[in-house]
Parts: sequence; structure tokens; C-alpha cells
Amino acid sequence: MDIVVTDVPEQDRFEARIEGDLAGYAEYMTTDVLIVFTHTEVLPNFEGKGVGGALVRAALDAVREGGKRKVLPLCPFVKAWIGKHAEYFDLVYDAPPTTVKD
Repeated sequence: MDIVVTDVPEQDRFEARIEGDLAGYAEYMTTDVLIVFTHTEVLPNFEGKGVGGALVRAALDAVREGGKRKVLPLCPFVKAWIGKHAEYFDLVYDAPPTTVKD
């Protein structure tokens, strides 16, 4: 099952689709320096299939590739997902630097 995630800026959201069907979305607002994730939803028929994680990962990868914005995760799902994936901490607005040592 391929999950395709695209940015749909005219609707201020990233969308996840499976075989062309909308499976979920992550809504956002932007400023010059921030992308604020406000709400994420996986449609009931697609719950438990990894849509939410794939959606957030792809959205954050797109933010990283854009290179000009930090993330403000107001959405509890996005915030929790980032909390479990330390490789994305650097994208979070005003996050303290890591103290992890190898």
C-alpha cells in the first residue's frame, strides 16, 4: 500500500492519499518563518495503516527541504510524533539544543 503525501497550499494542508483516495490530512498555517501544524486527521477507513506517521514524516521532510521555516506543532498528534523522532527536533521552533551524547 503506497501512501502518497502532497502539499496542497491552496487548502493549507498536506494530504495523504492511497490509490487516489484521501486517507488523511495535516492542516497548517504559515508565516515567513513558521509553519504551524494545527490539526491532523486520518479518515476512519484508513486508521491503523500508518497514514498519520507517513503524513507527518513527509510534511516535516518538505519543511526541511524548503529550508526557511521552523515548525510549531500545536496539533497534539504532530507534537507527539516529533517527540518520538529525535531526528526532527531541529525543525521545532525555539526548541533547546540537544544534550544527547554518543
